[in-house]
Amino acid sequence: MLLILRAIFIIIYCILVCIFGSIYCLFSPRNPRHVATFGHLFGRLSTILGLKVEVRKPASAAHNGKCIYIANHQNNYDMVTASNAVQPRTVTVGKKSLLWIPFFGQIYWLTGNLLIDRDNRAKAHGTIAQVVEAITKKDISIWMFPEGTRSRGRGLLPFKTGAFHAAIAAGVPIVPICVSTTSGKINLNRWNNGHAIVEMLEPIDTSGYSKEQVRELAAHCREVMLVKIEQLDAEVAQLDAAKK
Repeated sequence: MLLILRAIFIIIYCILVCIFGSIYCLFSPRNPRHVATFGHLFGRLSTILGLKVEVRKPASAAHNGKCIYIANHQNNYDMVTASNAVQPRTVTVGKKSLLWIPFFGQIYWLTGNLLIDRDNRAKAHGTIAQVVEAITKKDISIWMFPEGTRSRGRGLLPFKTGAFHAAIAAGVPIVPICVSTTSGKINLNRWNNGHAIVEMLEPIDTSGYSKEQVRELAAHCREVMLVKIEQLDAEVAQLDAAKK
């Protein structure tokens, strides 16, 4: 019964946010400030899921400037965990097919996110140039999932190099965002689903890397995130155990 009630509420909430959000964005379409606004609204669903989300950011986070945020991509619950850490004037990069999802596709485009054609390899190669141009000309930051797909409980998957090529080409830092493991943790038929921690790390300078060292940069960032996620998982385990 709890699962059904939650599902109904989540569906209604998401549809209302998408509809009213799309109307609101029509007055300033494609404004990158909208992504953080509506990302945080979706993040409020964590309360309905019985999940306590703690977001940690360095004191200097508001002064990160233009950068590329990279986050681990686990499952659909990223929308109510990682979305809480989206900073103003930050947009995401998504597949063009998202545009055809009823309600969500429209607000995704109107808020200013970048849409790419991942099924067309020739066009996909131009994604890096598109990201670099958006950073330099539109004065925005980009949020990317370097794993390229949801890990679904398989841990932090190997990183693709697109985000790192773009960071080096644009001359901006990489800012890792680590989310504690949620795979297998959330049961919609259970009132309390424990804790999740979202932590933004300090920027990683890319100025010392050339395009020939992109894999070295990607490996370094992945190692930093692996260590932090393990720490967060251990902390969450202690918090959840203390609540029992």
